[in-house]
Amino acid sequence: MNERFERLLARAEALIDRIEAILPQPLCAPDWSASVAFRYRKRGAHGVLEPVRHVAAIRLDDLQAIDDQKAKVQRNLERFVRGLPANNVLLTGARGTGKSSLIKACLNAYAGEGLRLIEVDKADLTDLPDIVEVVAPRPERFLVFCDDLSFEEGEPGYKALKSILDGSVAAASPNVLICATSNRRHLLPEKMRDNLAATYGDDGELHPGEAVEEKVSLSERFGLWVSFYPFSQDEYLAVVRQWLAAYGVPEAQWDEARRAALVWALERGARSGRVAYQFARDWAGRTPTEGA
Repeated sequence: MNERFERLLARAEALIDRIEAILPQPLCAPDWSASVAFRYRKRGAHGVLEPVRHVAAIRLDDLQAIDDQKAKVQRNLERFVRGLPANNVLLTGARGTGKSSLIKACLNAYAGEGLRLIEVDKADLTDLPDIVEVVAPRPERFLVFCDDLSFEEGEPGYKALKSILDGSVAAASPNVLICATSNRRHLLPEKMRDNLAATYGDDGELHPGEAVEEKVSLSERFGLWVSFYPFSQDEYLAVVRQWLAAYGVPEAQWDEARRAALVWALERGARSGRVAYQFARDWAGRTPTEGA
């Protein structure tokens, strides 16, 4: 009888261990000295802050044709790392123009002053309160970064982000700043039917409908909006030359590369820093037998 009871007890303990393994656990703090950048990842039901072992080594001086945007973001982050009031940041606009690169460059520029970055996927934004709770006691200043952010209607992360930005009973920690990049100004798809609910008031002014108000309500919670625009041909070529120099391409090849770079951009239907970077990598990797 005792032997059967012991077997039953062992099976019950094993079952409890398996159940505990799949139940949500409190988010644990990582080794903060392991890196200046971290990724929030889900492992089953558990969230983990993983250190980024190889942080992109991009510098602010590497970013061309976005001087105004750099200045706005730098001013805001300088206040933040000094403990002064600063705004959450939304970077929107043309693809490949340096939105994400600017955030990575700012991390490298201000990491020595205590700036740290935590990258969070859109699907995990519902866990933002847990992340904020873990970092709140720390002396560092944390930039919670969500890249290429956009929502479809009804996604749970939308309301979670609204609450953490401005709307929750619990105030956001002063050592946390939210930063997002997006190709959509208001982060949600804008459809023609949303405008049909607009009305004219007695004063003759146009009042948008509830659908439009809801879509604007998230983006306006970001205190700093920074817009990025497609590059002109001269700006695109300037970035091409910068990357060619970075890859050690002799200056004697630049005239020939210039023509090829214009064709490269035409084939892709865009002139941007990303396209310039991709062209420079292709050109620098060509062998003499490949030609232009």
